[in-house]
Amino acid sequence: MKPGIKISVRGLNLYYGSFHALKNIGMDIPGCEITALIGPSGCGKSTFLKTLNRMNDLVENVSVTGSVKLDGFEILGDIDVTVLRKRVGMVFQKPNPFPMSIYDNVAFGPRIHGIKKKSVLDDIVEGSLRSAALWEEVRDRLHKNALEISGGQQQRLCIARALATRPEVLLMDEPTSALDPISTMKIEELCGQLKKNYTIVIVTHNMQQAGRISDRIAFFLLGELIEYDITRKIFSRPKDERTARYISGKFG
Repeated sequence: MKPGIKISVRGLNLYYGSFHALKNIGMDIPGCEITALIGPSGCGKSTFLKTLNRMNDLVENVSVTGSVKLDGFEILGDIDVTVLRKRVGMVFQKPNPFPMSIYDNVAFGPRIHGIKKKSVLDDIVEGSLRSAALWEEVRDRLHKNALEISGGQQQRLCIARALATRPEVLLMDEPTSALDPISTMKIEELCGQLKKNYTIVIVTHNMQQAGRISDRIAFFLLGELIEYDITRKIFSRPKDERTARYISGKFG
């Protein structure tokens, strides 16, 4: 793999039964950058995102061919997906905290991976909440039910929960679509901080958001990767007319 490339995808095809959802996708995703996946609904963005940590394994009748390498290691083969998902965390569209305390939400992953010592868990919980820019808001409510905090705080809690297992890659599927503008701004600012230490791949329908936070943009259409380039080039000099039409709002 090229230096600085975190994820390398070659010849990726995915089928839901007979439906060809991803068609011969190839791209290199650099480390410690934000790559935004854009395109109309149903074009394969979320399917591609879930392929990066094998979440599609949970869907019946899915078949995948091609190659996806994480630091040169093939993830589509016979591997322990639990270990993969520790390295590649995921945050979903709607905040989905577990119905337990804020503390237990963040400690959940480390406990599954064998960490039991309270002092170690305490450090992980505080560090993860700080990384998610949430510690100061909840430090006095750690043992309150996570469902009692605001939607924006819940989403940052879900990010903290993902960070608690010390992943290298963070996948985000429209993480701000259910949030108000202020909470959205906080998540965007957080992404800018997190990319110093994490590789982030984010699905978004918000072109302004893609322009604000991403380093690179991949435009998907009908299961195909139409164009992939650094963000400023996609917005100023797209190579494909379909990309230009989509980002200008003429279709999608």
